[in-house]
Amino acid sequence: MLGPEFKPWDWLSLCDTEPLCYLAGPKADGEGGAEDENRSVSGFLHFDTATKVRRKILSILDSIDFSQEIPEPLQLDFFDRSQIEQVIANCEHKNLRGQTVCNVKLLHRVLVAEVNALQGMAAIGQRPLLMEEISTILQYVVGRNKLLQCLHAKRHALESWRQLVEIILTACPQDLIQAEDRQLIIRDILQDVHDKILDDEAAQELMPVVAGAVFTLTAHLSQAVRTDQKQPLVPGPREANYAFVLDSSFTSPPAESPLVGFASTGDSSLHIILKKLLDFILKTGGGFQRVRTHLYGSLLYYLQIAQRPDEPDTLEAAKKTMWERLTAPEDVFSKLQRENIAIIESYGAALMEVVCRDACDGHEIGRMLALALLDRIVSVDKQQQWLLYISNSGYLKVLVDSLVDDDRTLQSLLTPQPPLLKALYTYESKMAFLTRVAKIQQGALELLRSGVIVRLAQCQVYNMRPEMDPQGMFGMREPPVFIPTPVDRYRQILLPALQLCQVILTSSMAQHLQAAGQVLQFLISHSDTIQAILRCQDVSAGSLQELALLTGIISKAALPGILSELDVDVNEGSLMELQGHIGRFQRQCLGLLSRFGGSDRLRQFKFQDENVEGDRVSKKDEVELAMQQICANVMEYCQSFMFQSSPTFQHAVCLFTPSLSETINRDGPRQDTQAPVVPYWRLPGLGIIVYLLKQSANDFFSYYDSHRQSVNKLQNVEQLPPDEIKELCQSVMLSGVDKISTTQKYVLARRRLVKLINNRAKLLSLCSYSFASEANLDFKSGLTVVSQHDIDQLQTDAVNAFGESLQKKLLDIEGLYSKVRSRYSFIQALVRRIRGLLRVSRN
Repeated sequence: MLGPEFKPWDWLSLCDTEPLCYLAGPKADGEGGAEDENRSVSGFLHFDTATKVRRKILSILDSIDFSQEIPEPLQLDFFDRSQIEQVIANCEHKNLRGQTVCNVKLLHRVLVAEVNALQGMAAIGQRPLLMEEISTILQYVVGRNKLLQCLHAKRHALESWRQLVEIILTACPQDLIQAEDRQLIIRDILQDVHDKILDDEAAQELMPVVAGAVFTLTAHLSQAVRTDQKQPLVPGPREANYAFVLDSSFTSPPAESPLVGFASTGDSSLHIILKKLLDFILKTGGGFQRVRTHLYGSLLYYLQIAQRPDEPDTLEAAKKTMWERLTAPEDVFSKLQRENIAIIESYGAALMEVVCRDACDGHEIGRMLALALLDRIVSVDKQQQWLLYISNSGYLKVLVDSLVDDDRTLQSLLTPQPPLLKALYTYESKMAFLTRVAKIQQGALELLRSGVIVRLAQCQVYNMRPEMDPQGMFGMREPPVFIPTPVDRYRQILLPALQLCQVILTSSMAQHLQAAGQVLQFLISHSDTIQAILRCQDVSAGSLQELALLTGIISKAALPGILSELDVDVNEGSLMELQGHIGRFQRQCLGLLSRFGGSDRLRQFKFQDENVEGDRVSKKDEVELAMQQICANVMEYCQSFMFQSSPTFQHAVCLFTPSLSETINRDGPRQDTQAPVVPYWRLPGLGIIVYLLKQSANDFFSYYDSHRQSVNKLQNVEQLPPDEIKELCQSVMLSGVDKISTTQKYVLARRRLVKLINNRAKLLSLCSYSFASEANLDFKSGLTVVSQHDIDQLQTDAVNAFGESLQKKLLDIEGLYSKVRSRYSFIQALVRRIRGLLRVSRN
């Protein structure tokens, strides 16, 4: 209480005063008074060493006092405290500096008017006490105003400091702050700023600005560390290729190492940063969702540091024996990754609860980042502690059940003028996380128990396939726009569902039949969409991607033997309907071989937009890989059918007619002529298989030469002609190649070569699989619908089709590829067996 001599109007003189000193802390030693230097980045980078730069930045941070004294809460005898708080809130406004403060004059008038309105002798007797309590309220409000102004000033100063650091890290030339010094600066700043905000007396109001600064600093740290990782100059063991020197005990790479490592940021320092980042997340408690959004992004950037760069598949890794793989020393990426997950798991259920809760019911951006963080942690959690928690706590079931809730929202996104696409991006993040879970065998089983495929079958959005735009066929005729077309949006919804089904089929080995049965129900539930995709009326990169995924799913799920595993009561009529669906899927898949098998398949795809060279080249790679994948998937489907029907001939299925006419027609003088497409309701002949075998052999050598040339170029990037370097860069960076340094051009060229090498390695694998699958086809099916004349003609044509040239190619391919991959000596035995079959005399 104030003394009786105090007058209420004395407070009026204090309502517009400036707050006391907002910034407190030591000044930089020997660096004070340099106002002119502080006006530009060059002023901060004027010193001889980066150590002084770091001291200058940290001294500014030290000048901001993160603690804040909070006024004692009001203790009132006459006025109701909740009503007074409401009156104070009503009197708040923003002053000229944008600070929210309470208008003390207005509050004084309101309170005095309230006292004057009191009636009766008791009110008159208590008036001095009431006026004294008004003085207490006004004193409290002035103190709170100072608090708000102080916090506003600290936030403003902290935001200015953050912008200064961002400018220094972004705009500073490399020669002023070297890479190692840059990492040290970021490390020290991150540790200091975390220490300040994690202090028990630090004001929570500063959390948003600090979280933003932590996000920026961690992004720069990840970029600085990963920039020092260089692509291997020679193919060889993975451990020798990367000198990722995280341990601070190393100061330089070994002399014989062809790479330059970095020793500026030790792994112990990285672990400290990780722990402080996790402490910051837990300090936010149940609130501050937007603050955690920045912190989740920071944690994702941090975890990127331990991600191994893309490595070229040089086809040599398969030469290592299993013992060599098991006894190989742990590389630095795996070591850092293992230590990171150990630190994360040490925080237990408290951290898991916060992240999982945000992934399920946070706001859109926070949910996406929390899901991405779960994705990353689950991918490196070898002990599967996080997966176990997500499953047992019910969060996985909540995510699965929410797919049905997303259905209606996703349907609205397929209109020509959709609402905001936030729901689409959240859906993609959710499906990406579920797919990550499905890659783990236990995760796939948990998803099956949660009924994820059943939920996908219930969603109607997959049936809303938009009509294809004829102007959009054969590539991209229209320039890309910010909002994807309805067809592209639909594919962003459908493809994640197909990918999830494919991964579950691959991972659920113990429950494969159960998974296949559920996936078959998904296909049948959306059969109109599935059949439209299989008809493939437009040949585009997107439609081929759909086909590649869909045929892979059908090859594992749409089989007659799966019908017995369906979890529904199937009567005879329903069984015939289901068999009809499977038969239709089968015939449509077989028809794809005629369209996409052979060397002329790429001619169906026209690449427009010739000016966008990099995009065109990248799209061509995707299309070629998708077409080979489609053919391999269909061959796998045929293989599965033959295996299923081989025990007894009474259930044998005729997949191909005994005719090699397709081979003879396509191998004639007009090889460039497109063979007529066989309608899907008619069975193709065995000729398409032999033709596919021949083309796979030819493609193999083409891909092998391209692969070998790219590996040689990767070994000698610095010796490549400038024009070739520029061409490689344009495949990665569409514009501005001429403006970047030579070193950056080499980095982009390596990136493109690694991508090209891996693309060709996948194509080699698919070609090898395609011709190997042909051995599972039984030419002696014994079906009564085949006449003796058909068999005679088949054997005559087969002798001509399977000539010495083709046999030599198959044997050469085995020597080049299968020897270090799989099936060594299998092709040799296969060729001998086919030769024996073709020499059987006709009786």
